[in-house]
Amino acid sequence: MKKVEMKYGKEMVDFLIPSKNILGSISSTYISSGDSEEDIIIEALENPINSLKLEELVNKGEKVCIVISDVTRLWQKMWMFLPYVVERLNKAGVKDEDICFLCATGSHRKQSKDEHDSLLGDKLKDRFKVIDHNSFDKDNLMDIGITSYGTPLSISKTAMEADHIILTGAVVYHDLAGWGGGRKSILPGIAGYESIMTNHGLALGEELGSGSNPNIGCGKAENNPIHLDMVEAARMVDPTFLFNVIIGSDGRIVNAVAGDYIDAHNIGMEIVEDLDSVEIEKKADLVVGSLGGYPKDINLYQATKGLSNCKEAVKDGGYIILLCQCQEDYGSNDLKDILLDFENNYDREISLRDKFTVAKYIGFDTALSAEKYNIILVSDLNKKELASSGIKVVDTVEEALSIVENNIGEDYEVYLMPSSGSTLPLVL
Repeated sequence: MKKVEMKYGKEMVDFLIPSKNILGSISSTYISSGDSEEDIIIEALENPINSLKLEELVNKGEKVCIVISDVTRLWQKMWMFLPYVVERLNKAGVKDEDICFLCATGSHRKQSKDEHDSLLGDKLKDRFKVIDHNSFDKDNLMDIGITSYGTPLSISKTAMEADHIILTGAVVYHDLAGWGGGRKSILPGIAGYESIMTNHGLALGEELGSGSNPNIGCGKAENNPIHLDMVEAARMVDPTFLFNVIIGSDGRIVNAVAGDYIDAHNIGMEIVEDLDSVEIEKKADLVVGSLGGYPKDINLYQATKGLSNCKEAVKDGGYIILLCQCQEDYGSNDLKDILLDFENNYDREISLRDKFTVAKYIGFDTALSAEKYNIILVSDLNKKELASSGIKVVDTVEEALSIVENNIGEDYEVYLMPSSGSTLPLVL
């Protein structure tokens, strides 16, 4: 037997798996270069991709809007790299009073002063204020056209009235857009609510009953309508510069890209693919995964990101055991309601198409997954509530393994995914 340890909330849990059953552990292939995080930041800014250096693109007296992620993305460590961005703007003659920080909250909530301070960090928090984008505030939105995908695009006036827009963030896998970072700082980041929901509505298939669009998912870009619509929206806005980091499984900045907002992000996508995709020879009967603990498993909304990746390593009809404490429950009433209030996915889809929200879609897609796979959550969630969605909730990994063995025997093949929220399996 092999003793396995995985993160669960703020703790580690251990359990035993027969060694002969384990096909492998699917984890990031990152090997440290030895460079400090500061050196990585400076190197990217010194060598922008298909662009002049930032300080060569701006001029004294011009207004600069720096778009940053909100507190749910604090793991990007923007407090570490933003001072270097500001330093280069100042070097070009741009004064502090001509720089604004606009938080790409999308449809997320307003943030507190303490949260703003945590984003900017000690070096900047006393020099600048953060403006939270409000996707519902039509008075502070500018209509700039309609994309070829039918998305009516309205963007923050704060950004559009600046001379320069600088996008910041991180490149990661994303279960709808394929990839985070880059153009996502525009749509959904600083777009109007209708723009956001229309774009994300492309996650559905064309006809009622068709479920999710097969072209969306982690690592999918080429034919992904959500991604392509976002790129088109970003071109309509035409930001001046981009700076995005890549975060390793240890939480450090392990790489960064800067320069043209399309080309630099594309390079970032390639880096993440090399870092966080793992080739496997075949799919298994079972995947046991962890999000990597708190805050990635703070609620079910966040935990579904790990579920999306686990699905790529398990056979149709196979089992997924996902460690996700969910100490803050579902994380969204929309997600909870669509899972709990319906007995079948056809009715869930009718409700979703009637009034699309991102959280409702994530709940719907999770229920679709439960039709195709046997999903068992090791979680603090209510055990009875999710029964109508086909998802089992148990207290321990041992209990989950017992369910698997009672149904398919003890000779199953299993993959372990200790960081399922950021690792994408790819079958050779």
